Amino acid sequence: MKRAYKYRFYPTPDQIELLSQTFGCVRFVYNSILRWRTDAYYDRQEKIGYTQASARLTALKKEPDFAWLNDVSSVPLQQALRHQQAAFSNFFAGRAKYPTFRSKRHKQAATLTDAAFKYRDGKLFMAKSKAPLDVRWSRPLPSVPSTVTVSKDSAGRYFVSCLCEFEPVSLPITAKTVGIDVGLTDLFVTDTGFKTGNPRHTAKYAKRLALLQRRLSRKKKGSKNRAKARAKVSRIHAKIADCRMDNLHKLSRKLINDNQVVCVESLKVKNMIRNPKLSKAIADASWGEFVRQLEYKGQWSGRSVVAIDPFFPSSKRCSSCGYTLTKMALNVRSWICPECEANHDRDVNAAKNIKAVGLTALAHGATVKPKAA
Repeated sequence: MKRAYKYRFYPTPDQIELLSQTFGCVRFVYNSILRWRTDAYYDRQEKIGYTQASARLTALKKEPDFAWLNDVSSVPLQQALRHQQAAFSNFFAGRAKYPTFRSKRHKQAATLTDAAFKYRDGKLFMAKSKAPLDVRWSRPLPSVPSTVTVSKDSAGRYFVSCLCEFEPVSLPITAKTVGIDVGLTDLFVTDTGFKTGNPRHTAKYAKRLALLQRRLSRKKKGSKNRAKARAKVSRIHAKIADCRMDNLHKLSRKLINDNQVVCVESLKVKNMIRNPKLSKAIADASWGEFVRQLEYKGQWSGRSVVAIDPFFPSSKRCSSCGYTLTKMALNVRSWICPECEANHDRDVNAAKNIKAVGLTALAHGATVKPKAA
C-alpha cells in the first residue's frame, strides 16, 4: 500500500528563492492552460486533452516572453498539467466542480517525480538545488519515495510530503465493537455512553481572529503592512486547523485500536452545512474528515468500519423495543419510549441503533463505504 509521510522543513535563502520561482511557474502554467482550455471550448467547442495541453506548454516555453519557465525543473510543470487533467476527469464524472484558478495567496505546492529529486543517506535533494532540504525527520521513511510534494501554506510554513510504499501491520483481533453517533455538543457518543466533548477550536480563537481580521481590513491594499496583517490571520487559521486535526487523529486512532468493528452513520455533510445557524459549528466538527480517518486507519489495521444508511431513524427509534417516533425536534436530548417506557439519552440511543444495524449489515457482508462529505 502507498502512504504519504509529511514533514516540515526549513529552506535556505537560495532554496526559498527557487521554491518561490517553482511555485510561481506551476501556478502560471496551471492557470494559463486552464484559461486556454476553457476558451477553446466556449469559443470553438473544442475539447482539449492532456496531450494537447502538454504541447501547449512546450510552445509556451519556446516563446521569448515566457523563457523564465525554463529556469525551474520541467517536472512540476508537467505534474501540474496531470493534476489539472485529473480535476477535469473528476468534474466530468460528477465528483467535483469545474477546476478553478490557483491563487498566490493560498497554499502553494509542486509535485516532483523521481526525475526531479534524490533521496539518499537520509537526505532529500531537490532539482536545481545543491544543498539538501533541512527536513525535520520525525520518523523514518519505510522506503524510497516515488513522488515528493513540496508545499508552502498561507502561514509561510514549508512542508514536504513523501509518497512511499509500506507494509500495513494488522492489529491483534479483539472482540470489542462500537457504534458512534457524531454531534456538536460532543464530537461523538458511543453506545456505552462515553462522550468525548467538543473542544470547539474555532470558537476558542474567534475573538483573537476577529480582532486581527478587523486590523487587516483597515490596511491599504497592496501595502507591506497588509501583507503582515494577512500573515497574522493565516497563522491563527493554521493554529485552529492543526489543533482540530490533532484531536481528530487521536480520537480516530483510539477507536481503531480498541475496537474490531466501528459502526458510524453516513452523513450528508454538504447538505447539513447549508444551515446558516449551524454551518460554522458543523464545519469545525469536521465529521467528514473524522470518518475518512476511521476508514483508512481501519484498512491499515485490519479493522472494519461500517457506515449505515443516512436515512435510518437512529435517534427516533427505541433501541429496546424498536418503536419509532414520527418526529423529534433537535432540542430534545432525552425521551421516554411510549411503548416500553424506556428512558433514552438521544445520542446514546442513536449510537446503540447504529451499532445494531452496522453489525447486521456486516454479518450479511454488506459493508457500506462511508460517504460523509
